[in-house]
Amino acid sequence: MSAQHPGDIASRLAGVRSRVAAAERAAGRAPGSVRLLLATKTIPLEGVRAALLADAAARADDSAASPVLIGENRVQELVAKAPHLLDLAPEVHLIGPLQSNKVNQALSAASCVESVDSLALAQKLATRCTAAGRVLDVMVQVNVSGEATKHGVHPDDAVRTALDVAGLDGLRLRGLMTVGAHSPDPDRVRSGYRLLRAIRDEVRDSGAPGTASAVELSMGMSGDLELAVAEGATIVRVGTAVFGSRPTP
Repeated sequence: MSAQHPGDIASRLAGVRSRVAAAERAAGRAPGSVRLLLATKTIPLEGVRAALLADAAARADDSAASPVLIGENRVQELVAKAPHLLDLAPEVHLIGPLQSNKVNQALSAASCVESVDSLALAQKLATRCTAAGRVLDVMVQVNVSGEATKHGVHPDDAVRTALDVAGLDGLRLRGLMTVGAHSPDPDRVRSGYRLLRAIRDEVRDSGAPGTASAVELSMGMSGDLELAVAEGATIVRVGTAVFGSRPTP
């Protein structure tokens, strides 16, 4: 049975939901306070659909469960898959880098861009959204680890950037996103998530225009979601734990 078999995907999805629920309990958080985003980079369309169908079936027995979110890293995959998911009506996020020349493509399919890593990018999104008469949910990506391989604004600049983004017409600041440190030291990983939470709290509690909705913390992945939930994650992004090893492009 392949890693993309619908039965395997459904089983692993249930296992991840159990992990999230256990992490919520361990952190003393309310059940359902953490949403699950399925990171579908390089996952074939049939695998994504299988996960969405499995999620819908599971929620039929649990009306309190929130639907999973879909997250794409690459604009070309986002645009290619989105039309074939319309019947399942998922909320689709862009979670990877966005180049300014692909803004229009991203806006055609994404309901949220989590990877806003500069005010310049936010301004481009805002201009296009205002012209189209729409409001786009966004998050500011912060590089809490300081690793050169990670995208995101520097933590020292994150509050100012978030406040500036929150004030732009056409955008709704929903919170912050980060990719945790690539480290076997859980304390180092967790400290980064703690830092993101502190930045979020400062933005949310600032009283500045557009910050009231900045409540989300998108952080934690398959290997460290428990650490992220313990530090306040509201969205965890999981790929291999649900889909198995990624297909080779």
